[in-house]
Amino acid sequence: MDIQDSAADLPIQSSQELVSSRVFNAVEETFTFGETGGTLSRIFIQHLSAVAVLAVNEDDEVLLINQYRHPVRMNLWEIPAGLLDVEGEPLLETAQRELAEEADLRAENWYTLTDFYTTPGASDEAIRVYLAQGLSEIPHGERHTRQAEEAEITTAWVPLKEAVEAVLAGKIHNPSAANAILALHAVRTDVGSLRDARAPWPDHPRSSVIRP
Repeated sequence: MDIQDSAADLPIQSSQELVSSRVFNAVEETFTFGETGGTLSRIFIQHLSAVAVLAVNEDDEVLLINQYRHPVRMNLWEIPAGLLDVEGEPLLETAQRELAEEADLRAENWYTLTDFYTTPGASDEAIRVYLAQGLSEIPHGERHTRQAEEAEITTAWVPLKEAVEAVLAGKIHNPSAANAILALHAVRTDVGSLRDARAPWPDHPRSSVIRP
């Protein structure tokens, strides 16, 4: 059996913007659903979406960054990530920029590791996670000046096995980090395989304005 998510084009009867911000909009949509043609109404977040990067060094250690997240009042272990907030910038270039800005690193080799929706019952935010290898440090004079919460970022190189154990023990809660770490573990144990860095994602919520 081929297990694969599929697109659904349901008739939208009305759409109303409730809140607008730089990163997301809250909207309420009414749509036709089901064999009986019933009407449903849902409020959800229209999000810019993002990319994330799992950087792995020659010792098979993964780079984790620690950052304060105010909505959950937590300092979370995460991986470099960023919004699709530069008009016309492809997903891969956004990931390369974010790795440089948040980790002061460049990478020679890039792969698509996994794609996911963060909270599909409440938001259309979609995240592509890349695997970055062949790392080199950006010279100090060329590094990005981090601001706000990012100015307090700290980093750690963690053996992949320890990172997997931390996810399964409930010590890492960031979805991009957890998905990336478990996906790489799957690849390392021959359960799955990597995809091309510019693999298509035709059902990405912003596919009309971005490209891999």
